[in-house]
Amino acid sequence: MNEITCDFCGCSLSEDEMHYFDDRSMCEECYNERTTVCTHCHNVIWTDDDEGEEDFPLCQHCRDYYYTTCEDCGRLINLDDAMYFDDDSDYPYCQSCYERHEKRYIHDYSYKPEPIFYGDTNRYFGVELEIDNGGENDDNAKILFDIANRENPHIYIKHDGSIDEGMELVSHPMDLNYHLNSMPWSDVMEKAISMGYRSHKTNTCGLHVHVNRSAFGEDVEIQEDRISRVLFFVERFWQELLTFSRRTESQIKRWAARYGVKNTPKEVLNHAKSNYAGRYTCINLTNYFTIEFRIFRGTLRYSTFIATLQLVNEICNVAVFMSDEELTNLSWPEFVASIDSKNSPVLITYLKERRLFVNEPVMATEEM
Repeated sequence: MNEITCDFCGCSLSEDEMHYFDDRSMCEECYNERTTVCTHCHNVIWTDDDEGEEDFPLCQHCRDYYYTTCEDCGRLINLDDAMYFDDDSDYPYCQSCYERHEKRYIHDYSYKPEPIFYGDTNRYFGVELEIDNGGENDDNAKILFDIANRENPHIYIKHDGSIDEGMELVSHPMDLNYHLNSMPWSDVMEKAISMGYRSHKTNTCGLHVHVNRSAFGEDVEIQEDRISRVLFFVERFWQELLTFSRRTESQIKRWAARYGVKNTPKEVLNHAKSNYAGRYTCINLTNYFTIEFRIFRGTLRYSTFIATLQLVNEICNVAVFMSDEELTNLSWPEFVASIDSKNSPVLITYLKERRLFVNEPVMATEEM
């Protein structure tokens, strides 16, 4: 009987006792040590080519086409079993991590539930308020969550990698009247301060305000025309808005860079579209359904927060109701004089505090 030598250990065995794979001859011990079977397709593969986990071997093809890893624990999961927090998410979770996150109050940064709209107008403001220094603590998040959502599901809370020891409070879209009269922002901020959180008094926090694109018009052409005026307004009155924002120049350059002054609103918009600056711009245009005002520093002072929303609303009014020519000829004193003090008294007071009003300044309370 012919004997055959094992290609790996060199022992000699009969042909019937040998194992063969990939043009190699092996004794049973070497075969068991150097090969395994793909759990998915059941084909034999080299152990060194195993792309699975311990006790769950996979060939490269099956790993690439049928499996992924949990974003949280890193465990291998079948694509059919992967769970996502929304349809557009690129972050898969295994069932146990998904269920654990569902019970948590601080969600991953990618978390984005279906929006709930509050208010009676067609102009909605979605707020992202970053708070820091009090800890990324789920118990604290629950307290703030419960205060904000005691009447309706108003906010959710997310992790933000730019924050050291805090979290990001994200509101569902609300019109200005709802933010002022139905959303308990004052109670949320007061509690956050009592737990040691700060927003203005950090180097990390911003206050971002989203406005729905549909608020600027019924079709894309009208929307773009009016959004171009928002950009032009911001560039035209950059120094005034920088003062209003409470940001430093270095913070602005890092988190909310400007597009640059141009002669017309359309020129600013065209430049913004070709700039490829991403979302870290004064007005972020990368979202499909909203534009995002990113120029404001975070705050836990309620009056500053409300003044910010009222200012964004006034800028939107300018964009919707003024022509390009009227905006080009507009001065800052004229803009301020056009604000209805009865509808926006908090904004008027804040403008005076920041010496941005044509009247005498007033004393300001401390930012938090």
